[in-house]
Amino acid sequence: MSNPLLIEYLPIIIFLAIAVGIASAMLIASLLVAKQNPDSEKLSAYECGFEPFADARSKFDVRFYLVAILFIIFDLEVAFLFPWAVALGDIGMFGFWSMMIFLGILTIGFIYEWKKGALEWE
Repeated sequence: MSNPLLIEYLPIIIFLAIAVGIASAMLIASLLVAKQNPDSEKLSAYECGFEPFADARSKFDVRFYLVAILFIIFDLEVAFLFPWAVALGDIGMFGFWSMMIFLGILTIGFIYEWKKGALEWE
């Protein structure tokens, strides 16, 4: 006897098998069809067109990190907003105000960084 719960996962397993099969076929086809003759320039550590002119362990300005953190914060905010918007009818006023508190905290953090000059680039 087969378990009806496991049969519900069959389309997912079929989809994954097809995806792996197509990806493998494309990888093998590119190895067979493409010309494989890498030269020393292509295999070098730096492919940007010029020799390195400084040590790779130099210090970065902290603003690079602040911009990256801002991007991650607002990217995650959007990731939370989509499921919230879909389920808003089911979660009611508690869900609505929970998200408003979440967005308020993010807004306060954004204003703090703005006032501190983290967004100013000189």
